[in-house]
Amino acid sequence: MKHDFDCDLLVVGLGPVGDALAALATIQGLKVIAIDRSSTIFPLPRAAVFDHEIMRIFQAIGVAERIAPLCRIPDRYQFLTADRQVLLDFPVAPVGAFGWAETYALHQPAVEQVLRDRLTELDVQVELGVAFERMAQDEAGVTVDVTAGAEPRQIRARYVVGCDGSWSPVREALGIKLDDYNFDEPWLVLDTIIEEPGDLPIVCQQLCDPERPVTHMAMSGKRFRWEFMLKPGESPEEMLDDARIRALLEPWDCVERIAIERKAVYRFHALVAEKWRVGRILIAGDAAHQMPPFAGQGMCSGIRDAANLAWKLGAVIRAEADEAILDTYQQEREPHVRAIIATAIAMGQIVCLLDPAAAEGRNQAMLARKASGAQDVSVAYPDLVDGFLTRTPHAGALFPQPRAADGELLDAVCGNGPVLVTRSDAQVRDRSVRAISLDAPEIAKFAAPLGQWLAAAAADAVLIRPDRHVFGTGNPDELQDAWRAMAGKTAVG
Repeated sequence: MKHDFDCDLLVVGLGPVGDALAALATIQGLKVIAIDRSSTIFPLPRAAVFDHEIMRIFQAIGVAERIAPLCRIPDRYQFLTADRQVLLDFPVAPVGAFGWAETYALHQPAVEQVLRDRLTELDVQVELGVAFERMAQDEAGVTVDVTAGAEPRQIRARYVVGCDGSWSPVREALGIKLDDYNFDEPWLVLDTIIEEPGDLPIVCQQLCDPERPVTHMAMSGKRFRWEFMLKPGESPEEMLDDARIRALLEPWDCVERIAIERKAVYRFHALVAEKWRVGRILIAGDAAHQMPPFAGQGMCSGIRDAANLAWKLGAVIRAEADEAILDTYQQEREPHVRAIIATAIAMGQIVCLLDPAAAEGRNQAMLARKASGAQDVSVAYPDLVDGFLTRTPHAGALFPQPRAADGELLDAVCGNGPVLVTRSDAQVRDRSVRAISLDAPEIAKFAAPLGQWLAAAAADAVLIRPDRHVFGTGNPDELQDAWRAMAGKTAVG
């Protein structure tokens, strides 16, 4: 049986999720090979937006400052009636609690290029034009058969993660079934470039018009996206016809100024894989879950998977945690994904209503609730639950990231591992955990907001995981003991 390894981790699929996982795992000290069947980055836009948590992950990868200029920070995200009354309104804060703007509109190929360049800088072994064929695992690792052109070969890895999209060959090879939410709506998606936007609104909008629901988004730079829902009886072929597209865009008074970059009919649906881990093989991103786009969280959810998984794989490879920690990946991520899917479906059900009488009833009810100060849908996503977490206050929450007066962000001084922030010096009881007291010079510029957070939490310390979620609050010694016990190791300092 073969036990020598080409890598610690083989990443199959190099979209944004695979790029992020390969980078984060390398930063955790793993030897990574990343393969993709395509020899180039997909040249057309797909994802439309990402949020502050994802920019924080890009910060951890070392590319946030490069990606920010490629994006637009929208003013707000609105759901409107056919006569432009506001049903739902989500303002976008330019700087949120996590150090970055709440939302960024992106051009995905440009962002992917930055991530791919970062893999080169990190010396990740990227192999393009290499297709996954099959795999077999044993108690020590996974042997993967791949082909590069007509040349077959094998890669021996300790772990494999399939980030290979909605039709994931890795997931299919494992025989994993999908839980279908039975939400299935076809939409025409148009990505365009407009040199002179004129009076086109520079916002993100959902037009809840029963005559035809429409999405309009100002993307980064001169790019704009429209999405038009197909009505019963309409075929993808007729919707893709140039004359039909011109008619659909006519109300926007931009047909003569527009260059269509991509036109495609997609089916918006919601699916979640039943298992995200089989032994040493895991799945992430669209391979593990797919969701309607109305909450703008598809790519975000996949990159969160990468952040959750990378540090756990690193802890296992470094013998700082038992392999059972990998079971907490799905335990933590699946409820979070399902909550977002529920929000996206709720938004979609508001948008996709085609019956005029029902739509009018919806409008009146939502406008009345809005007038009373209520809003039907929240985009405040839940904390993590269960998994590798204590049951102390704030466990599972994403820890805030103050930005100092000089622009420096908290994560820059915390490092890539778990960090224990304490009111005063604490004994290091676990060598994998870095302890920083509020009196430490390196954290002086953040001492005030951190002290305020600990006071509000009524805690002497907070232990923050590498993915910046709170492991727990309370006594520093007890937190380190809990970390070590849950990791199943005795990494005493």
